[in-house]
Order: sequence, then C-alpha cells, then structure tokens
Amino acid sequence: MTKPADVSTKRLISLAPDNWVKWVTQIPDVVAGEILNSEFQWISRESDVLIRVESQEYGKFLVLNELQLRYKPEMPRRMRAYSGLAEEKYKLPTYPVLINILKTSEAEIPTRYESNIAGLQVRQDYRVINLWEVDVKIALEQPLPSLLPFVPILKGGEDESIIREALRLLQADEQLSQLETVLAFFATFVLDSALVQEIMRWDMAVLRESPWYQEILQQGEQQGEQKGEKKGEKKDRLSSIELCLEVKFGDEGLKFMPKISEISDFETLKTIQRSILTVETLEELKLIMENF
Repeated sequence: MTKPADVSTKRLISLAPDNWVKWVTQIPDVVAGEILNSEFQWISRESDVLIRVESQEYGKFLVLNELQLRYKPEMPRRMRAYSGLAEEKYKLPTYPVLINILKTSEAEIPTRYESNIAGLQVRQDYRVINLWEVDVKIALEQPLPSLLPFVPILKGGEDESIIREALRLLQADEQLSQLETVLAFFATFVLDSALVQEIMRWDMAVLRESPWYQEILQQGEQQGEQKGEKKGEKKDRLSSIELCLEVKFGDEGLKFMPKISEISDFETLKTIQRSILTVETLEELKLIMENF
C-alpha cells in the first residue's frame, strides 16, 4: 500500500520553494536550490521532498520535508533513518521537517528520536509542524501557495468565507487552479459535502475523477492488461478503500475493513468506495454497510 501521506508534495512545494524553505526552517536568508532525488536504495520508500538549500549563516545543507496525513508512532525512528540516508547520499547536513496534516489525538508529538544502548546514545532532532496549529492567515496573506489547498484544516480555516477566499486565490492563478480539487477534498472535513459542491460549483463526480483526488485517495490502483481483465485490481481496490477510510474517519473507519475484505465482487467494492467518499458520518456508512 502506498503511504497515505503522499499528497503530491513535490508539486506543491515547487510552486514557491524559496518561501517554503524559509517557512519550514524559519531561516530568513535561506534560498532553495535543486529539488533532489529522494529515493534511497536501502529502503523501498521515497521521502516526500528533499531540497538542497543555502544560507549565508549555515552554508549548504538539505531540507527534508516529510508529510504525513496522520502522525504515526514510528515517525521518530523514520525521521532518523531518512535524515541519515540523505546525508550519506548527498554528503550534506540535513534539516528534517515532519509536517502532520490531520490531527489524530491530544498526545504531544515528539520532536526527536533518542536511544541509549549500553551507554551509546543516539539523538535525531527534527522540526514538527502540525497544520491544524498553523494560522490560516499565513496561507492567505503570505506568498505561500503550497498551503492554500490545506486552508480548511488550518487554524481558523474552517469558515465558509475563508474557504471561498482560498478558492478565489487558486482560481486567479492558472498554475494553481488544478489545486482546487485538493482544497475541495480537505473542505469535506469541515463542511457539508453539499456546501462544498456549491462553493466549488461542481458535483462530487468531478471531484472523484480529478487526478489530484485520485492521487490522494486511490494511489497505486492499476488497470488490467486487457479490457475487462481484473488482474490484481481487487487488492488495489481494497488498498484504496482502506486509504479512503483512514483519510476520512481515522482508526474508527478502519474497523470496517475486516468485513469489506471478505467481499469478492469487484463492482461491489467500487460501490462501497464511492459510498465512503459521499457519506458524512460513520453512522451513515454503517447503515450502508449493512446492505452488503
């Protein structure tokens, strides 16, 4: 299953890389350079965005941007691993940043990895940015277009008028207009789907067919090699359904997966996935699932 945090981060950050690295590092004079290949041969995983940057005060270094849809307890260890692999590959010090998109719990999210074995100590610090703690004014008033699609989940961004303003800013720039679907997706977390449809002036079918929405909710889905062939598609569909449930309802949503996994009919699975995208509450989903 493709990691659920991949939200085309590379494209988002590339819209204004200088402003992005200034924001995530809080280093005023840092300048973004090349966005590097962040695939490491030692692990079957690609970190979100690795940028070579330079600052008068700190010289050349790397900014490692790791976005997670929801924070997971294993992230401190992963941040240590990704930072070390990046430094080994590019021979530069690394400034790692963990950006969490959706709030999971009230527990404090750690900002370092530590271990101590027989007196040998390891420590990896990294910066944590929780988007729900980021003031929405930063996205609307500063030149940070990369944050505009996340406006509904930023602090103070759940109001209809603010979401409409974010949409206006996206539509005013041809380069940003394709991000409307990402904005619509996150708007469904704070507004009724019918209101989202009204604001965006499209129906949910358009949203589901959007390449951006597909990338968020249906990563890894493959087509059969021949027309009508469903080779491997059930596994991919189940992965997509699992991702949809986690994105929209968190751990409570994943409780439906054992029952869904028992369904063998591919068209039924497609129907279930469409239902997940349109329902508003877990109770609605539970009623729908009773029919399968």
